[in-house]
Amino acid sequence: MEYDGSMDDNGIRINKYLGMAGICSRRASDKMIGDGKVKIDGRIAVLGDKVFPGSTVTVNGKKVTMEPEELILAFNKPVGLTCTSNQDDPSNIIDYINHPKRIYSIGRLDKDSEGLLLMTNNGDLADRIMRSRYGHEKEYLVTVSGTVDDGFLNEMSKGVMLDDGAITRDCETYYISKNEFGIILKQGLNRQIRRMCEQFDMNVLTLKRIRVLNIKLDDLRLGEIRSLTKDETDRLYAMLKMERQ
Repeated sequence: MEYDGSMDDNGIRINKYLGMAGICSRRASDKMIGDGKVKIDGRIAVLGDKVFPGSTVTVNGKKVTMEPEELILAFNKPVGLTCTSNQDDPSNIIDYINHPKRIYSIGRLDKDSEGLLLMTNNGDLADRIMRSRYGHEKEYLVTVSGTVDDGFLNEMSKGVMLDDGAITRDCETYYISKNEFGIILKQGLNRQIRRMCEQFDMNVLTLKRIRVLNIKLDDLRLGEIRSLTKDETDRLYAMLKMERQ
């Protein structure tokens, strides 16, 4: 896009600019920049570059267009969808949702899992939610092949050594039935709950995320998407200790 001068003459860092434009999170922007996919006024951008009034930014040869309206959406992801914007993947979540504006997922929910997935065009918001050091809560309902008892729940909550030697953070667990339990995590390792259960010789049969921070799945039907309410958005920003753009 042509930078419209709404920022001051000191410019804005290219990764933040791409996040504000809804291209992706700052972390993903850094990778695209490192891969040489981003140009400023025809020159390949490097990390730390700034965008100034009058500059034209492109990603993979396409002009970047600023999205003036912030979007934060809750989506009930079905099993079988992949949390990617790569349209070469036939199971990509973006084609399934088919939203008229550019959005991407905040974090991931693996292909075999379902439930709440937040979508946005705000890269700064996505980064703040995804960064593990902030310890934001995500809640899941899990059905397993084995028997859920107090011993299992206690061991899961104390932290589990995974197959790669990583030890999970302490978390909260609660009993639902003999084969089902709830778990509240403050981190998001790859396929974490499945790998935790494997250490107790249990297979995860179903996994549903029902909450991220203050946003709940509630009665949102499978495959449907909705905008957050003003109250939800205000509380989300307060919990993240962020100011609205």
